Amino acid sequence: PVSSNMAATSAPCPVVSTTELTSNQWDGIVLVTDDPSKLASSLSVLKEAVQTYKQVDSGADSEAIVIPLPGLPAKRLIYACTGPVTRDIDDVRRFTDAAVKGMQRALKAGCKSPLLVCPAHAGYTHSPTAGLLGALHALYVPFEIRQDVPARTVKAGQLGVWAESEESGNKLARLISGLESGRIVARDIGGSDPERMAAPRVVEYLQEKFSGTPIQMKVTSDPEEFERSYPLLAAVNRCARAVSRHHGRVIHLEYTGEGEVEKTLLLVGKGITYDTGGADIKAGGVMAGMHRDKCGAATVAGFFQVLNALRPKKLRVLGLLAMVRNSVGADSYVADELITSRAGVRVRVGNTDAEGRMVMTDLLCEMKERALEETNPELFTIATLTGHAIRAMGPSYSIIMDNGPARKLQTAQQMQQIGHEYADPFEISTIRREDFDFVRGKSEYEDILQCNNQPSSATPRGHQFPAAFMMCSAGLDKYGCDSDHPLPYSHMDIAGSSGPFPGIPTGAPIVAMAAKYVLNRL
Repeated sequence: PVSSNMAATSAPCPVVSTTELTSNQWDGIVLVTDDPSKLASSLSVLKEAVQTYKQVDSGADSEAIVIPLPGLPAKRLIYACTGPVTRDIDDVRRFTDAAVKGMQRALKAGCKSPLLVCPAHAGYTHSPTAGLLGALHALYVPFEIRQDVPARTVKAGQLGVWAESEESGNKLARLISGLESGRIVARDIGGSDPERMAAPRVVEYLQEKFSGTPIQMKVTSDPEEFERSYPLLAAVNRCARAVSRHHGRVIHLEYTGEGEVEKTLLLVGKGITYDTGGADIKAGGVMAGMHRDKCGAATVAGFFQVLNALRPKKLRVLGLLAMVRNSVGADSYVADELITSRAGVRVRVGNTDAEGRMVMTDLLCEMKERALEETNPELFTIATLTGHAIRAMGPSYSIIMDNGPARKLQTAQQMQQIGHEYADPFEISTIRREDFDFVRGKSEYEDILQCNNQPSSATPRGHQFPAAFMMCSAGLDKYGCDSDHPLPYSHMDIAGSSGPFPGIPTGAPIVAMAAKYVLNRL
């Protein structure tokens, strides 16, 4: 069971805003800037310290360095230069990256109560936000460590954040604490090992997290209910259900903010707690790291924690988390099976390692059914779905692709723009007619082919055609621009942006989603 103080963590440590540098509660100051010579007069002591140091070290801008600060109680300055920020190739992540390096260096220097100074930059409205999120990323402590190693529960006792005014500082601290609380939930679920965050234990974690909050939660675990309501998910779960601690769960989450609802989000997250590949087993040493295949569901859970922390008004959000283990054994589902989806579509299995689209499709169908009764609905699937996403766009970017109604709303373009502003970047893909041709049934036995028998990374349009599969198998293709009831739907493939392994998950794209749908409703 999850101990209460672990599940309740809202930030790696308290975030405290200040307008001063002279307090004795800070044992180090982390300065993140592109040009210390442009610092305001209130930060002149930091400017002078850096300029003096540069007289003896011309490489000071290339790495995070520690500079003595005898004139302040903090006694040391950790200077983390962003490098250039005005070139065509630069974006606000320069501040995030510098803050990560600066905070890591502060911890190495022995700081337990650092103060982050990341002044606003004229070219980047949200540079202080990006910097503070970077610092908190560096301070995250993995869930297993918090549970098992009491001496390492926290890396710092508190984190200070400097602001020009008390009002702006308090607002920033509250906002970032809320966003970070969501990223912690996503990292805890997504990054923890396949036993620690097996489906039943994810339920325990979230029950404790959302108990007594505006987040309503219920769980489906009955195998017969899976067969009736989520037959494609049931096929993937068939092997794992024989082991009680691996048996799948569908977690239902719901939030309704104060006031008359203006927008409804319906989110489906892929939560494969471990992906062996199933009968099409991941061979040749490529199975390691597959506990991270639950980062889509982790993102949805983390977004609900942001809702819990910030309480946006006039927004309704429904979430379904498909927590299933893709096990291998005598009862594994196999290629060639024919399964009828919730929407009545006959699906032929082509590859058991394409299990993510299987577990999400019937949940997407349920969300489609519910969306027809909701106010201004937008549907999303979020998943670490394909290796092709990484091959196509690289390891640092979420990918978003819209159906026709979502394209009319410019969902992908808006998400890309706001992600660019908040250091949570997106690339845009397009669902094309070739993707629907690819999944069309090849014989009269089946309506839809789930997948080919090649890795996605070796398949043309390997991250786009799975969206077409889910749309067709969920019956969502009947709700396009030419229908009487168009439903906007966007698919996010976060295989690249979810974070490195080995390493710490990023929590992407929670910040971008919150910036688009939550921050304007506070």
